Amino acid sequence: MTPPAPPRPTETPLRLDDTDRRIIAALQADGRRPYSRIGEAAGVSESVVRYRVGRLEQAGILQVVGIADPLKIGFDLMAMIGVKVTPGHLQPACAAITAFPETSYVAAIAGAYDILVEVVCRDTAHFTELLTERLHAVEGVADTESFLILEIHKMAYGWGVGEVADVTEDRNGREETS
Repeated sequence: MTPPAPPRPTETPLRLDDTDRRIIAALQADGRRPYSRIGEAAGVSESVVRYRVGRLEQAGILQVVGIADPLKIGFDLMAMIGVKVTPGHLQPACAAITAFPETSYVAAIAGAYDILVEVVCRDTAHFTELLTERLHAVEGVADTESFLILEIHKMAYGWGVGEVADVTEDRNGREETS
C-alpha cells in the first residue's frame, strides 16, 4: 500500500487539538486498539474517534499500518543511501526515487547529502541492480554512498505527540484505563 502524500505546502494544514493527539498516541502504542477503547481513554465517543482518524488519514497526517522487520521476513539486505544531486534537481530526483518499490524512506536533507533513502532488497544482486541501473540513472543524481544495515536494534514510531492513558488488561482480558 502506498503511503498517503503529505499535505502540500499551499494547503491549509490541519490543526491538531488534544483529542487528535491522544488518538494518534493511542494508535502509535497499538494500531489495532478498538476505536471504542481509544474513545474511552480520550473521553470521546467511538464515532468521534472514527471521524477524527479518517480526517487525519485524509490530511496525510496519520497512516495505520503493520510494521515488520524486513530482515526477519526474508529480505536479506537493507541499506541507507546518501544521494547528492545537481542543483535544481532535488524535487524531481526525490519524486523519481520515491517511485521505486524498494524505497521505504526518502527525505530531502541538509548536510553532506541532499537525499537520504532507505531501501529494502531481496539480496545483494537486487541491491546492485537498484543502485547501478536505476538510482544512478535518475536525472540529477551525481553521487551516492551506501550504508548497509546489519541489524535493527530499534524501529519505533511512537514518538510522543501527546499523552495517552495507560491501558492494561485485567485477568479476564478486559482493558483497564489508569
